[in-house]
Amino acid sequence: MPSPFPGMNPYLEQEEVWQDFHQSFLPQLRAVLAEQVRPAYVVKVEEHLFIHELGAEERRLLGRSDVAIAAGQGSAASAQSAAAVLEAPSYARLPVAVDIERHAYLEIRDRRGRELITVIELLSPSNKRLGPDREQYLGKRLQFLHSNVHLVEIDLLRGGPRLPVDGLVKCDYYALVSRWEDRAQTGVWPIGVRDPLPVLPIPLRAPDPNARLDLQAVLHRLYDEAGYADYIYTGAPQPPLAPEDDTWARQFLPSSI
Repeated sequence: MPSPFPGMNPYLEQEEVWQDFHQSFLPQLRAVLAEQVRPAYVVKVEEHLFIHELGAEERRLLGRSDVAIAAGQGSAASAQSAAAVLEAPSYARLPVAVDIERHAYLEIRDRRGRELITVIELLSPSNKRLGPDREQYLGKRLQFLHSNVHLVEIDLLRGGPRLPVDGLVKCDYYALVSRWEDRAQTGVWPIGVRDPLPVLPIPLRAPDPNARLDLQAVLHRLYDEAGYADYIYTGAPQPPLAPEDDTWARQFLPSSI
């Protein structure tokens, strides 16, 4: 059964749902693209790693010198001297506990030379929230934009500040296709919460024609395979929909809700 919404399903944006959706959506995109670009190209799922230092309350003390170490058979004075050498004047804590977050993305590479041709990113909340993860992603994005790699960026999250896209009109979601030969100009698909998701042209190496990526068809397929209808409607869209959109959205909810 496809998603009941004509476009993006805002209930998929819930924090406890999004990670599964993100990690499942990209392999679906790969399957669609691989059918079109094989055997000339290889479509791979890769990962960005975001390393977060845990808060002070979650860290642990690394350890300290054992002041009970025996000083051997020497005098009391020599024992005191040895203890003075072994004992540090003070102690501190080191941040050894970290949380590693993995964000998948797609690469399209030339089969023969494995040259990177196109990168496809589906944004996550940490890509958008102000902080080091956003800065890390923007740094990687800038590398792509200063290379001969095509970049496809898909934002299906209403929450969080938008990434910098000059000239982007007000919208709930967007997709952009940045062809390296056209930069700094980029194609943009602004998407409203009531709009169907677009079919994106995925650029390859000239003179090969674009692949086609039907985002709506992929979302419908995943919605069915993942069984999202069984549990996502017990929560609410995050962030909340505007009042008029909330009223509109309720017509699509299962009758059991």
